[in-house]
Amino acid sequence: MEVHKIVIPTPYAVGDVNAFLVKGDALTLFDAGPKTEEAYEAIKWGLRSAGYDLKDVEQVVLTHHHPDHAGWIDAFPGAELLGHEYVDYWMKKEPSFLQYHEQFFKKLLKEQGVPDKYVNRILHVKGEIELFGTIPLTGYLKEGDEVPGHPGMKVYETPGHAQSHLIFVNEQTRECIGGDLLLERTSSNPLVEPPIDLSMERPKSLLQYNESLKRLKNLGISKVYSGHGGELTQIEPLIDERLEKQRQRAFKVYGLLDKPQTNFEMTTQLFERIYQQQLGLTLSETLGQFDYLVDQGMVEIEEQDGVQYYKKR
Repeated sequence: MEVHKIVIPTPYAVGDVNAFLVKGDALTLFDAGPKTEEAYEAIKWGLRSAGYDLKDVEQVVLTHHHPDHAGWIDAFPGAELLGHEYVDYWMKKEPSFLQYHEQFFKKLLKEQGVPDKYVNRILHVKGEIELFGTIPLTGYLKEGDEVPGHPGMKVYETPGHAQSHLIFVNEQTRECIGGDLLLERTSSNPLVEPPIDLSMERPKSLLQYNESLKRLKNLGISKVYSGHGGELTQIEPLIDERLEKQRQRAFKVYGLLDKPQTNFEMTTQLFERIYQQQLGLTLSETLGQFDYLVDQGMVEIEEQDGVQYYKKR
């Protein structure tokens, strides 16, 4: 599989994001960076270094809907735009969805014991609407599909980091366009997001993410082209390392749980220095560890006045 990597700057702490140009029966760009001028110039330069221009790209395929990956689909209005159907909620930005999104998080933040003074700040950070693309997808991809124009490249649904997350595996070479499922230098944060069915039932993102990592481990992948950092070839040991580190983080939470606590209270202990600056991310991380401990039967939830308290069994 001939893959040309395009490194794109982002305004996020994670740093640069990768897009991948793959020539098959169709010229396809996997992911498209955030919608900033710096990213746009990087995409143009990357395409030209491969001998192409924006107009030559026949389709854009998204690994997931997060803005550092899905911003510049607007640069390819004549191309096919493909991804998980959940992506379209963010491209269309219909008022009913945005209202639902806000209601979902207000309810969740109340359950997790977050003081009112922090709620609007978190909702604002979760918006970042200006960095998303604005063109709806022309088609959806789901589990078991083949990427159009790339015979033998199969779609796998791998939720956790994002509810829309997909990876794409060349069944012959076992190479994988991996998005943010497995990264070179850091673990992806399993972000709390509304469910695909737009109900009020929160997906257990960390548990989903762990299962997606285990699935990747069992696919016999030779190389992962990841969304940030370098390519990966030592897949299985890296996944084992990440899963073990997550287990250790969960046991740290368990050790600190000397009395019933809300997710917010535990977050302020775990991330004392940074939680106010990165409250959404840190709450999401802590909630994932509680989900893991509940799943392991080590912790249970007790609700008081609509607020959830976690305590040892």
